[in-house]
Amino acid sequence: MSTLSHEETTELLNTLEARFTNNPERHPDLTWPDILTRLQADDRKLAALAEMERTGGEPDVIRLPNGTLAFCDCSPESPSGRRSLCYDDAALAARKKNKPDGSAVALAKEMGIEPLDEATYRHLQTLGTFDLKTSSWIATPESIRQKGGALFCDRRYEQTFVYHNGADSYYAARGFRGMFIL
Repeated sequence: MSTLSHEETTELLNTLEARFTNNPERHPDLTWPDILTRLQADDRKLAALAEMERTGGEPDVIRLPNGTLAFCDCSPESPSGRRSLCYDDAALAARKKNKPDGSAVALAKEMGIEPLDEATYRHLQTLGTFDLKTSSWIATPESIRQKGGALFCDRRYEQTFVYHNGADSYYAARGFRGMFIL
């Protein structure tokens, strides 16, 4: 991740503030100045947010069920710049033909974020409606991953669903959502 210029930082913060202001249901008891103070204390968080924004994640602040604050991808559909990826690098290496450009787990690490787990994905769905036409890889338990599988989620029929697929699969409509603790 690269360091942002002053102009890039200002533009990013303006975008984040507008999104924060326009979506108060995601963080009803928070104010932007409190969030801004936390962001300005850590250039790595700003760089991660810039990557989340660049890849279509539309990051916003959410409060997790345990009370922790996080920036999370809140784009209506799985971020467009993070689709057509297999689950992790082991799955990418195992794929013999038609390899995707990369893996969700590796890209998340490179961006400085982590893929949502099932509980966080389900919580996000209480704050809006996401992935009505797409799906998102989620952090997969090692016991499933060792058997070659990986998990993904979407929302259909006003319900959140968790599915499994081979970790080496990839689809144009499947990406991943990420977050980091604020």
